[in-house]
Amino acid sequence: MFWDRETETLQRTALEALQLKRLQATVRRVAKKVPLYQQRFAAAGLKPRHIQTLADVRRLPFTASADLRANYPNGMLAVSIDELLRLHTSSGTTGKPKALFFSRKDVDNAAELVARCLVMTGVTRKDVLQNMMTYGLFTGALVMHYGAEKVGCLVIPAGPGNSERQLLLMQDFRTTVLHVTPSYALYFADFLEKHGVNPRKDLALRKAFVGAEPYTEETCRKIEQALGLDVYNSYGLSEMSGPGVAFECEHKHGMHLWEDNYLLEIIDPQTGEPLPDGQPGELVLTTLCREAMPLLRYRTRDITSIIPGRCPCGRTHRRLNRITGRSDDMLIVRGVNIYPQQIERVLMSLPQVGRNYLIQLEGLDEMLIRVELAKTGFDGQVEHLVHLQSQIGDRLRTELLVKPRVELVPPGTLPVSEGKARRVIDNRTL
Repeated sequence: MFWDRETETLQRTALEALQLKRLQATVRRVAKKVPLYQQRFAAAGLKPRHIQTLADVRRLPFTASADLRANYPNGMLAVSIDELLRLHTSSGTTGKPKALFFSRKDVDNAAELVARCLVMTGVTRKDVLQNMMTYGLFTGALVMHYGAEKVGCLVIPAGPGNSERQLLLMQDFRTTVLHVTPSYALYFADFLEKHGVNPRKDLALRKAFVGAEPYTEETCRKIEQALGLDVYNSYGLSEMSGPGVAFECEHKHGMHLWEDNYLLEIIDPQTGEPLPDGQPGELVLTTLCREAMPLLRYRTRDITSIIPGRCPCGRTHRRLNRITGRSDDMLIVRGVNIYPQQIERVLMSLPQVGRNYLIQLEGLDEMLIRVELAKTGFDGQVEHLVHLQSQIGDRLRTELLVKPRVELVPPGTLPVSEGKARRVIDNRTL
């Protein structure tokens, strides 16, 4: 199924010609309108006319999250205030938020990209989409909402939390599609189990789009098994207009990134140098159609790689592998670089392990991983529990190259979040 077959199946030569045309137009606009880029172009002796090929993107300056915060509230605008239609913010753990502005064209275009994403997973106007993301300044819920309405779905703006209400909505309106964080999807699966609801028999669910948090393929499979539906990996970030940046098609072999809207690069996060297809590195994106707030070479900090070759679905837009972590989420324990998703991948592959875990960094440089057991994970035999604890520790040591302490706890013991999950607590005294 296609939403915009002509654009989605453009031949590479035509697609790259379109990218170059849009890149050159974007560079001209920011050179005239955005003080940050004016200053950096001047410092580098760079003129818009110097961008003659797509490879010339490397001559442009990087943009970082810190630049958006430093130019808060409206220093990154390329349009006048009266041309703005919507404001979102993306806040970090410290400092000022990032103000992200949309013109009317930007709002429409973001919804259009989400519509492409939904249709290529098999969503139609007959579907009922229950949007369980946080509405408000966060882009995810509203952009998905507008995109689903463009497809013609009935959209239920449920928001996060209140599992009793979520279940009632699913039962009363026969929800078929969920938009949800992976951690809340697992939490909700536990809720259904406790209340004796079999999602395969008692609900009409058939698909889920999960995002807003990093998660592994093992977690994806766990959600599918628990809720009896297909999970599609999606990628987006507020700086790029929200959730419609890249999405899996029905073949589920990588996420198609919409290259008519974004120019992608994979770089070495330490050196900034480009990496070849197939090699993991940091994803860098340049907006090609953004009107209110175009961004050049935005460093997402997300680690991924380009999948070589063509997809059987016929789309020519290149595919990204699942995000394996963020360069700024990396933990250093005893001199070893560790991504939390490495730990999740090990834990979620074990049937004896439940749906929640917590990474605690303590003392000088000690890692404790608290792991909930599955309801069937402990048969009362202490020796089996000891064996499982040792098995998890050994697998983690193989994956991480350091062996953390593992603590097994009963189901439902660890704190849960109905929004984004907090998986790491760092109490080290380094």
